[in-house]
Amino acid sequence: MRGRAPVRLCASALAVFTAFPALAQGQAATLQEVVVTASRNDQLLGSALPHTTVISREDIERSQASDLVTLLQREAGLQRTQNGGVGSVSSVFVRGAPSLQTLVLIDGVPQNKQDASGAVSLEHLMLDNIERVEVVRGNVSAIYGSGAIGGVIQIFTKTGSSVPAATLSLEVGPRASRKISGAVSANLGNTSLSAGLARLTTDGFSSIDTAQLPSANPDPDAYRNTSSNLSLVHRLFPTHSFGIRVMQSEADTDYDNAFGAPADLQTSTTRLSQTTLFTDNTWGDWRSRLSLSEQSDKSRYQDNGFYGSKDGFTTRATVLSWVNTVGLGDTWLATAGLEQQRQHVDTSSDTYTTYSQARDTSAVFAGLEGQLGQGSVQLNVRHDKVGDLSQSTGYLGYGYPLTNQIKVTASTSTAFNAPPLGYLFAPGYGNPLLKPERARSRELGLQYEHKKQLLRATYFDTRIQDQLNYDFSTYSFANIGRTHNSGLELSYQGSLGAGDVRASLTVQDPVDEITHQRLARRAATLLSLGISHPIGRWRLGADLQYSSDRPDAFGTVNTTLAAYSVLDLSVSYRVAPTVLVKARLDNVTDKKYQTVYGYNQQARSLYMGLTWTPKL
Repeated sequence: MRGRAPVRLCASALAVFTAFPALAQGQAATLQEVVVTASRNDQLLGSALPHTTVISREDIERSQASDLVTLLQREAGLQRTQNGGVGSVSSVFVRGAPSLQTLVLIDGVPQNKQDASGAVSLEHLMLDNIERVEVVRGNVSAIYGSGAIGGVIQIFTKTGSSVPAATLSLEVGPRASRKISGAVSANLGNTSLSAGLARLTTDGFSSIDTAQLPSANPDPDAYRNTSSNLSLVHRLFPTHSFGIRVMQSEADTDYDNAFGAPADLQTSTTRLSQTTLFTDNTWGDWRSRLSLSEQSDKSRYQDNGFYGSKDGFTTRATVLSWVNTVGLGDTWLATAGLEQQRQHVDTSSDTYTTYSQARDTSAVFAGLEGQLGQGSVQLNVRHDKVGDLSQSTGYLGYGYPLTNQIKVTASTSTAFNAPPLGYLFAPGYGNPLLKPERARSRELGLQYEHKKQLLRATYFDTRIQDQLNYDFSTYSFANIGRTHNSGLELSYQGSLGAGDVRASLTVQDPVDEITHQRLARRAATLLSLGISHPIGRWRLGADLQYSSDRPDAFGTVNTTLAAYSVLDLSVSYRVAPTVLVKARLDNVTDKKYQTVYGYNQQARSLYMGLTWTPKL
């Protein structure tokens, strides 16, 4: 997508909007979905200036997806890669940005690891204990700090409900797949409680395609995951409360090593955990939240082959955050806050030199949002100090209503990503002189919102410099990369009769500005279409995912991964008010495709389950 392509894309977006006959008339929007991540404050989804989407608990249940990575792939601008089946190493590119440049939050706490990957263990985050997911695309470091170049994915765990509730779910599938989960929610006086526990096991399939990588063991790769969450909130007064949230995910994974031998066995264990203490207080127009969190990712790997090893790392962060919001009149909100982190990484190995490093980070941030003339404005500034590195970032966005239903938006922003501790200090290939990656982005959007219909088109242009790459001439990390991505995102959610429809289209051009080649594993075109339709006690669902071809490389092999389309179908039947029977058929056409060279994806698979919600 070069030359006049961005202009053609914008023209195409305008053509899409003109297809709606109610474009210039009708009542104000009634879509009442609320988001938090776009500005740190509650706002209606249609009022958010950054391109934001929400995956609600209802969406999660209707999708029948079991893990976060599968759920995210249907969102505009998001692309999934996975080294095999459920539980295998996974990444999500947001606007072409890798995991290192995408900030993942769980209940506001950053999850990006401090080892030499800097990624997030997304593959071990199951959906049973997740209430909703919000995705904000584009540079938002001015709100959340390091890592938010591609955007922010924020996961909200379940909290207590106003009425007692309980659920028990069972699911079975091919390859001895089993899942059982249960949750309870209650309000005990001024204390709300939510707790959940889920267990997933599967014998799996062979991750590696041995026709391409014949050295790997062709045995099935099993996966086991136990996840849990607990939320306790006590209300002292209507405007003052405090609480604790705890989440944990423990996973055991069998995986394949492409450089091993067919009889080798490789296994890993991962334990993700997070505990947050918080207090929420309101005095008139001033709202304040103070929180203290401890987040950790502990992983161990064992290879019994000729070049076998036992390796591991523990990365953790202690985060103290204070966020304040003050209402200024009827139409303005001011936000200000402080954040302090202690980041740490510790490694173990019987074959490599180990290391243990820590650093302190601090940040001060402020924001202002409200009405300016007939439009709305959002301004955010932030200064971060990460170890010896300092960086300031900003965001300025404006939205102007053309009619009651149509709004045009524009923004400019800067972002950065500090190198993880592993990039700086790993023996042999770390580089303590690394600078932060820096990014600048511009966006122009057009939004149509009417009743329960929300359609948004966003043209974006992002440049990243001082990108962190491995330098094969020095055998260490270095700031030698420059990338550019521009494109168009279309997202839609709404109703078609009694059914619910979600759709997205991404057309982009993520390129390396030095080689002028498209970035590895990035697709130029992504398409997702989903519909869920009730018929009496039945509900039918269908999801279609499309990705265009992508360049990839492995060793001396330079190849192009073929384009693919994958169709999933689902059905549920309400046997009784408290009993729901469900089934889903993944990869209906049994499509053979790859998101990473040499690694298989799931064949056609049928899963069946039951959910019981007893009356309490």
